[in-house]
Amino acid sequence: MTGKEIPKSRLGTIVFPLLLFLVFVLCALFLILIGGRVYENINKRSELTYQKDIAFSYIANKVRQADEAGAVSLTKDGGVQVLKLKQTIDDTVYVTQIYYRDGILWELFADQNSGLSIHDGNQVLECGKITMDLEDGLLHLKSDGETGGQLFISLRSGGAADE
Repeated sequence: MTGKEIPKSRLGTIVFPLLLFLVFVLCALFLILIGGRVYENINKRSELTYQKDIAFSYIANKVRQADEAGAVSLTKDGGVQVLKLKQTIDDTVYVTQIYYRDGILWELFADQNSGLSIHDGNQVLECGKITMDLEDGLLHLKSDGETGGQLFISLRSGGAADE
């Protein structure tokens, strides 16, 4: 026997711990990869839900602020649903228009006779598609997509504007 040969009994005591360590490293690597993917999916879903919830909260708060008899209406402008909220400030009628267009929730606040259109509004929030329906004093908001949902808002004033 030369000095470079390892007896078979000692070979098992070296190889087994190395294989065990390799299995441990591979399991740890797979757990990290799987955990990263799970975190990414949770984060994406959370972001989508956040956008929908913020959009619904925004619209609901605006409607509650303007909830007076005849102040809330739902119209169409160029094929886009527009929620119109009227209010009078110093004998001037102002209209807040809230609408969904091109993946974004928009708002336009202007004098009723300003001549501004929905193309002049300000971006509020990027979000999934939101549709609105107003019937018998009940505003129904619906969000499509992966985390779609709906919200019903009862108008305390009891009715909508005639338009």
